This record gives sequence, C-alpha cells and structure tokens, in this order.
Amino acid sequence: MKHLRTMAFGAVASSALLLGTSAAWANNAITVNAVQIFGTIDPAKINDYTEYMAGVNLYEALTTLDGSGAIQPLLAESWTASEDGLTWTFTLKEGVTFQDGSPLEAKDVVWSVNRLLAINEGPAYLFEGVLSEGSVTEVDARTVQFQLETTYAPFLTTTPILFVVNSDLAMENASDGDPWAQDFVANTSVGAGAFMLDSWERGASMTIKAYDGYHLGWSDDSIDEVRFVVTNEEATVKALAASGELSMSSDAQAQETYDSIGALESYRIEVYPTATNFYFKLNNSRAPTDDVNIRKAIAYATDYDTIREVILPGEPLTGPMPPIFADAYPDDIGAPVFDLAKAQEFVEASQYAGQGPIDIEIMYVAGLAFEEEIGLLMKSTLDTIGFNTILKPEPWNRMTELAGDVATTPAINQVFYGATYPSPDTYFFTQYHSRAAGTWASMEWVQNDEIDAMIDEARATSDVTKQNEIYKTLQRKLVDDQVGVFLLTQRSQQAFHECLQGFTWVPMQSFEFNFHTMKWVCD
Repeated sequence: MKHLRTMAFGAVASSALLLGTSAAWANNAITVNAVQIFGTIDPAKINDYTEYMAGVNLYEALTTLDGSGAIQPLLAESWTASEDGLTWTFTLKEGVTFQDGSPLEAKDVVWSVNRLLAINEGPAYLFEGVLSEGSVTEVDARTVQFQLETTYAPFLTTTPILFVVNSDLAMENASDGDPWAQDFVANTSVGAGAFMLDSWERGASMTIKAYDGYHLGWSDDSIDEVRFVVTNEEATVKALAASGELSMSSDAQAQETYDSIGALESYRIEVYPTATNFYFKLNNSRAPTDDVNIRKAIAYATDYDTIREVILPGEPLTGPMPPIFADAYPDDIGAPVFDLAKAQEFVEASQYAGQGPIDIEIMYVAGLAFEEEIGLLMKSTLDTIGFNTILKPEPWNRMTELAGDVATTPAINQVFYGATYPSPDTYFFTQYHSRAAGTWASMEWVQNDEIDAMIDEARATSDVTKQNEIYKTLQRKLVDDQVGVFLLTQRSQQAFHECLQGFTWVPMQSFEFNFHTMKWVCD
C-alpha cells in the first residue's frame, strides 16, 4: 500500500515533529466519527450499530451480502441445503487464516456457534429453538454442517452475523471460571477479518489496523488504518472537518453540521436511502402506554411533517417495516396523521382520563441535538392534551441498560432500528416477539400471543407467497394495536473527505462500514 498523508489527529502530528520523525506521513489512515460508544467487540455480544461496525471489520462470517441485499460467499465458498431446509452444509474457502496466521477450519465455526449459544447474548436470540449445542458439526476441516431443529426460513440470511472466532487462541486464554474466554475476547480481536484491534480507549476512541494476511487481499489504495473518534459534539465534528482531519462523519449529525461540512472544499455529503426506521418505541406493558388509547393519542399528537422535513430528513413510514421487502409490504395501510383534536379524543377515552395531567417520559440519546428537538416538539403538543411530559436524555449505554427491564423502560423511547439481516423477519422477531424482549430493539414489550404466533408461523413457512401474506397481516395488526409510533425511514447523510471513495450502502446493520471495500484515492 502506498504511503500518503494520514488523516490523523493533530496531536499525533505534533508528537512526530517533537520526535523528529515523519510519522505524519503514514499509510492510508482515516479518521471516522461515531456518536455511540463501542460497548463490546465480542462477536457473541454485539448488538448495536457501533458494535457491528467493529464486528464487520474485525471478524468474518460464512457469508456476507452486497448492496442489493443478496447473500454472497465469504468464509464459505459454497453451500447446499436439504429439500426440507433443515440441513445446511457449507464448504469453507481454502487458505483463510486468522490474524495470528493460523488456519481457519470447520472446528472454529462449530466452536464459535456453540460459544454464541452458551453466552446467549447478542444475536443468540435469533437461533432459539433453531440451533443448540450439537446442532453444528465438523464433517472435515473444510466442511461444516448445520442441522436445524425446526424449519427456519430466514436461516441463510442470518449467516452473515455468525462471526467466527479463533477457537484455539480463545481456548488458550480460557479458564475454569471463563470457559468461553469472554475476558480475552472482550479486549482482543481473534478473528479473520480485514482489520485487527490496535488500541481502544473506551468511550473515546478505537484504532484498527489492516491485517496483511487477509484472504481477500489488498491494493495500493486500500485503507491501512481506521481511527474511530467517539463524540456527539457537533462543534467537535465540524472542527475535525475544518482541519482536514475528518475522513467520514457519522450518519447522526445535525443538519446544520452536514451543511457546514458540505460547504468545505474537500468534502462531499452523500445522501442515500436506507432500511433503517426511526420510531417512538412505546412501552406496551407499563402505564400509561399500556392503554392503546394513550398510544393512539401519542401517534396523533406527532407532527410527522415537521420531524421528517425539518428536524430529521426521511421518507414516510406507515408501519414497522419500510417497503424494502416489497412483496411482504402491505400497501393498504394509510400514512399516520397529525391531528391534535383526534389525539385529545383518545386521551379522554383512556383509562387515565380525568385524573389530572398524565406523567409520561420521553427517553432519547443525550447530546443528540435532533433527538432533543424532537423531544421538545412532542412536549409542546402532548402537554396541551393532558400530559405532563418529562424529557429523559440518557447516554446510549444507559438506555440499553434501562431497556432490559419492563419496569425501567420509559413510556416513549426515540430509537433507530434497521435490518440486521436481509429478511422481513428482522423487523418483527427482533422488535416484537416475546422471546426477543429485553433489548433496546424491543422496548415496546408487546408480549402478545397472537403476534408471537404470526411471527413463528412466518418463520416456519417455506412457501414465500404464503409467508408474505402472513407478514402483511402481521403489519396490519401491529399498526392497529399502535405498538409504536412509526416516524420515518431514515434518509441517511454522511460527510466524506473527497479522497475517501467506495462507500456502498448495504441493507444490514453497519455492513456498509466494511472499510476493506473503501479506498483512499489521493496521491
């Protein structure tokens, strides 16, 4: 890879000058802004956008997907499925090595899946009742077989998040009290990904560096180093751009920040559609949003146009899933409407009417300017129709902690959620099934047997036409029950330095941030 000027922090360059070295002239290094902390890099525990951003660069799975959402080979060069869809056999690519140079083999896939199921965090809930210890076996060093316990139509679409861990290295660092080496994997990258963990200052920054032996190879304009800067301070992001240090912003900046950076000579703003929705997740199992009338009142008291056109650019959203899976999308659901008179009627029809102002909390990520604006907008409308609205800004890690218990999950929660695998199931099981409750993605606490049954039926239906009809009925039910407020589908914006090219949006959480696919094109 050729040597170009780094987009690193001024402090690094200053240190280089003091030492009399040329460290400010390095390989293709970039600086990327993230607004949320990296809570973990353990592939058995990751579950949000920053954690998947790390995972997709540090680890590899059997498959990946392209910008159209089609599953593509990665560690597996091919696969077959039995006629009943219960047995899946994957043939591994030859010559793949982990970042310590050891070969990746079928035993590593088996151990990694068993580890995920045993730890039972992160994406493990997707495989409940589908895989268990012994379901995945090593046929030979290059062949691994999955024996599903029940028909699971989305199975192949979930394989890109089954990241593979170096089992020998992990087991060398395990103990009787920590048989799955959780302490070790929490602080070290032990995968076969394109990048290796170099440093990590929790809550502030993370640096990853290219693994020279990566099986897909490198070119002169490939990225050698990525430094993530964790901040939601708009002034800091603008200052990084003004100094030329910022290579890529997050997609959660204020509109004014994008406008400011876009006006700089060396930057461009890319705008692209996504499959990520922005919701008010309403706690269906805690007062006052346990009453459907209150949930409908909140929906009617939401000024969708102002949010979507002024505060946070996005596309209209009629239900829990955007039309990315067109055949499973019901086109007979009307767009939500802002109508304060109607909202007032539903408040008066609720079990909480006539008791004075109804206390209601709105939780959002502290420091995100647009979420604070939306909170203030909602307070201005809700307080006129009988509510006492309490704004509750919290750090993201605190929000995820509160989401783990129905009693601590506030009534209204501002949350983005996008596809974590390319199947309609990702919008329904993850957010609304009772077995998936207790995460930031399922703050609705729906706990509804009828909804659970429809999700289970769709998962077990291999006939795609029948499956899509189930999904349509399911969406109508979720909208009728007003399980949440469906605000918009995000139209993402990101600021890029003109030298960083090759960004392609992928319909799977953070998979577009695979830095091996990007290039630094300036000399």
